[in-house]
Amino acid sequence: MSDSPHIPVLLDAVLESFSHCSEGYIVDCTLGYAGHSTAILAYRDHLRIVGIDRDEEALAFSRQKLQAYAGRYVLHKGSFAQTITEIREEPIVGILADFGVSSLQLDKKERGFSFESETLDMRMDRGASLTAYDIVNGYGLEQLHYIFRHYGEISQAEKLAEEILRVRTHSPIDSGKTLSDIAKKVLYSGGKIHPATLMFQAIRIEVNDELGQIEGLLDALEEIRPPAAILSLITFHSLEDRLVKNRFKRWSTACICDPHALRCTCGKTHALGKALSRKPIIADTKERVTNPRSRSAKLRSFRFREAE
Repeated sequence: MSDSPHIPVLLDAVLESFSHCSEGYIVDCTLGYAGHSTAILAYRDHLRIVGIDRDEEALAFSRQKLQAYAGRYVLHKGSFAQTITEIREEPIVGILADFGVSSLQLDKKERGFSFESETLDMRMDRGASLTAYDIVNGYGLEQLHYIFRHYGEISQAEKLAEEILRVRTHSPIDSGKTLSDIAKKVLYSGGKIHPATLMFQAIRIEVNDELGQIEGLLDALEEIRPPAAILSLITFHSLEDRLVKNRFKRWSTACICDPHALRCTCGKTHALGKALSRKPIIADTKERVTNPRSRSAKLRSFRFREAE
């Protein structure tokens, strides 16, 4: 993977999760720079890839990277929540999603994700209309407070929102650097985490509707239910992990009777499959050292039941 600008997290665990898949397609819902997909094609000869991404730069890179596997992959531009319902390749034997932002997006200052960026953008799809600049300079106090509290889980959310409104009355906040300086002033800066981290996370989630996209993907899969397919999802913060964990729990529930009912009358046939582990898989010490991005990654896998 040395030719990739992005090191895929939990790669061995991802490969293992698909090790028993029969011949067919793995849908990589977050293709990115094809780190996971390249490894799947390299180590699983019987599998093919359907790659989805809304970042044209990532798709262009992946088209070049995957040339050695011509005929074994198909790429689609779009949001995974919608595009997965339009896939015609079959059979689908696995679905993968890595919900993190790629290191190249974070590192390229012109993309506006960085604390040192000279712009405020944060769009994964550069054709989308809403940007971080629009949110920081256009949202009211209550809106900013909401996203900082709910998407960043920032205890000083209201104080941070108030400071942003104060600063922008003098001139627009037009760079990641200016915005991160506000966070440094308002938020506690103890520990190794940059004080602007959770604020940037909250704004990025709002710009890209990240939680809505995850819920949309889960809703689509609940409808599609590809028989015996393995679903492996990598999350990076508690909001994402909670969505996945709760949905897997619901999908694994066989009985849908009222919990106060004296006996089951539903037949206990409503489970869509089963979660493959009670706890998520996390990176080992070696991976956390060599790939710091993996430190907060959690992988949960679910197997849909066989066709009836």
